[in-house]
Amino acid sequence: MLVLKFGGSSVGSPAALEKIIEILKDPVRRGRIALVVVSAFSGVTDSLIELSRQAASGDTTYAGTVAFLKKRHQDAAAYFLTGEALKAAGKNLEQSFSELSRVLDGVSILKELSPRSLDLIMSFGERFSASLIASILCERELPALYLDSRQVIRTNGDYGKAQVLEDETFSLIRSWFASVAGQETGPEAGTPHMAPPLPVTGPLPVASPLPVAAGFIASAPDGSTTTIGRGGSDLSAAIFGAALSAEEVEIWTDVDGILTADPRQVRNAFPIDSISYEEAMELSHFGAKVIYPPTIRPALERGIPIRIKNTFNAHSKGTLIVKETDPGLYPIRGISSMSSVALIRVQGPAMVGVAGFSSRLFGALARRKISVILITQSSSEFSICFAVLPADISAAEEAIREEFFREISKGEIDPPHTEENLSIVAVVGVRMKSVPGISGKVFHALGRNGINVVAIAQGSSEINISAVISRPDEAKALNAIHEAFFLAGFRSVNLFLAGTGLIGGTLLEQIASQREILAENHKIRINLIGVADSKHMLFDFRGLDPRTVKSVLKGGGAEALDFAVFIERMKALNLPNSAFCDCTASDSVPENYADILRAAIPVVTPNKRANAASLDYYRTLKDCSRGRGIPYLYETTVCAGLPVISTLRDLALSGDKIRRIEAVLSGTLSYIFNNFDGSRTFSALVREAKAKGYTEPDPRDDLNAMDAARKALILARECGMALEFNSVVVESILPQACFEAIGVEAFFTELEKSDGYFEKRRAQAAAEGRALRYVAVIEEGAAKLSLREENAGSPFRSLVDSDNIVVITSDRYSSLPMVIKGPGAGAQVTAGGVFADIVRIARTLV
Repeated sequence: MLVLKFGGSSVGSPAALEKIIEILKDPVRRGRIALVVVSAFSGVTDSLIELSRQAASGDTTYAGTVAFLKKRHQDAAAYFLTGEALKAAGKNLEQSFSELSRVLDGVSILKELSPRSLDLIMSFGERFSASLIASILCERELPALYLDSRQVIRTNGDYGKAQVLEDETFSLIRSWFASVAGQETGPEAGTPHMAPPLPVTGPLPVASPLPVAAGFIASAPDGSTTTIGRGGSDLSAAIFGAALSAEEVEIWTDVDGILTADPRQVRNAFPIDSISYEEAMELSHFGAKVIYPPTIRPALERGIPIRIKNTFNAHSKGTLIVKETDPGLYPIRGISSMSSVALIRVQGPAMVGVAGFSSRLFGALARRKISVILITQSSSEFSICFAVLPADISAAEEAIREEFFREISKGEIDPPHTEENLSIVAVVGVRMKSVPGISGKVFHALGRNGINVVAIAQGSSEINISAVISRPDEAKALNAIHEAFFLAGFRSVNLFLAGTGLIGGTLLEQIASQREILAENHKIRINLIGVADSKHMLFDFRGLDPRTVKSVLKGGGAEALDFAVFIERMKALNLPNSAFCDCTASDSVPENYADILRAAIPVVTPNKRANAASLDYYRTLKDCSRGRGIPYLYETTVCAGLPVISTLRDLALSGDKIRRIEAVLSGTLSYIFNNFDGSRTFSALVREAKAKGYTEPDPRDDLNAMDAARKALILARECGMALEFNSVVVESILPQACFEAIGVEAFFTELEKSDGYFEKRRAQAAAEGRALRYVAVIEEGAAKLSLREENAGSPFRSLVDSDNIVVITSDRYSSLPMVIKGPGAGAQVTAGGVFADIVRIARTLV
């Protein structure tokens, strides 16, 4: 025996109703269905609430909305019914809407909307829906009978969220059900004779015609209409299922069951095959919208499984809620959230060691009928805080002030402090009892993404860890935790890229060619979310194609660049595991690094301007990264893809002391002096280097050695030296006239005049078996760059083409210095180093 419930979205249109008819005619179910519970058409209950408020305010325009709702139901009737059936349905709708109008008119005259009146008005939605659907089923050769649930479900008089009186209700349901057999079909037949309660136990035979019950509604002992809470149609189905000892209750909705998280906020959420009653209650309590929380209790008490199914995908397996289930593949079952809560804190010395304080506090709240969502208390007993709905803030504060008036007036307890705009994220799963490290993983995921936890609570059952966080961080938190637990080891980086020139463009090519290999072999996903070139910017939170994004930027498919807006948009998206990559040569972009790091977004960059800026800013960036645990990676600022920065850091971390660094840090100068052997003039070699792309468009930007000086400064600072850029000694290579020349060709003219000087110096060095190299030396708190003559055995003589080299002398590497050598320039190696840093960020994730 089955009890089926169809929610508002499942009865919201003729197409949806057709799906219901298919489900009810399914041979697997037909003959096993004891009863169908239906909600109001989608959106109708909200409209009825709004109508009530309009009427109470004296706004008489509610008549137009009533007419619209009436036509909506009449249209549904006309779609399915013909002849006498259509006339009968039309008559019923006319009578029901006339009754609704009279009630609204009464509210309008009195200008008062009591909870009792509101319940009566809200009940019309289910009454319209259930009676009409019963007629439609009869028309489609499914004999059906409308059941007004107010006749069999009894509650107390707590209007709006009435409590079901189970003993009386179960007896009435079983008596009604036992008397149904042999009644006329169709809603026009009226209500069957109410037999006295029968002492029937166990399942009853399936009735014909099929009862179609109005969900959500009931009646108080005095006969007045009550409702059992928004979402109460689920509870209605569970009550009918429990009363009839059904083998299963099916809740039909518009999703494929209970998902691991809210799919509106977590795109990667997926259905849960099975879940325990306990887990389902925890998830539903904290906001899982698929099932109404009180629904589970009647089924749990009688061991009746509940299955969540999708009306629009009937073949989907759905989610089965049972007493005990397989532990599953994951250490948690799901994540849920409550989007709007307030946290109220009470604290003071009078609380410490005082028995009964909590009883007084929560007793005062209970007397005001304030539901407490979450409670946490400091171990010192100095403070206690609890979460409530925002609508309950004023009443809760007033209750506390009244209860503790004496203590507050004496200063023994502080007045209640309220923090609003918060959310609760709940991680749920029975395996949390036996799997260590769950809490650590949850809070690492939150902390790694810069999400501050305001309060924490864990139930004694150990199946729920709840964290109160800022409401704007809710989606980010859900995605971060979901990825940490459910994506089978996948780690994603949501990347924002500034600069699509030589290095940035090459990086895009590398991401495009490597992304599938990274995903398949290393479980790492690089999602390109935002990109900016020098004129335009482009965003898509679903991901951009790195192969085409440059053409889109240039082809008019993007908005004009405003870098401040780019940064704010990146922060506003608030995506988990975000990273910002600066592949520009800009002076202004690095000014934003500190702000980006403070937003818990890692920074990856080959741009050396930030680390070569003021010492204070360099320290600020390092402190932001270290203090917040947010990666700031800049390996490629020195020697492109060579592991220089990371090596220095590792040596320092392991206790080694750097004594001296000697380095060739400019690929341009390396190429020129590596090939200055007398076969070509110095100026010819500079022209050659420019032609091969080793120099900037104006070679003086390389030959002034400022770029190499910035790299030397970064290395010095990485060794702990407190240097400013103007402290770096830079020996000029070129005569002053070369720098004063106007234009590149004028520069080459002046440079040719100096060929004799360079050749003379080269020849003198060669005569002594030496060669010229431009070397940076960092030691004893100083940094100097100069043109040196190197002996044949010097490691600097081993360089070829545009290689860089860094020679490190330390306490451990004193007799034989450490040598790091290789290509120190070029788009491929630099972009590769940047790419490696991005992947390194992924590896820091949970």
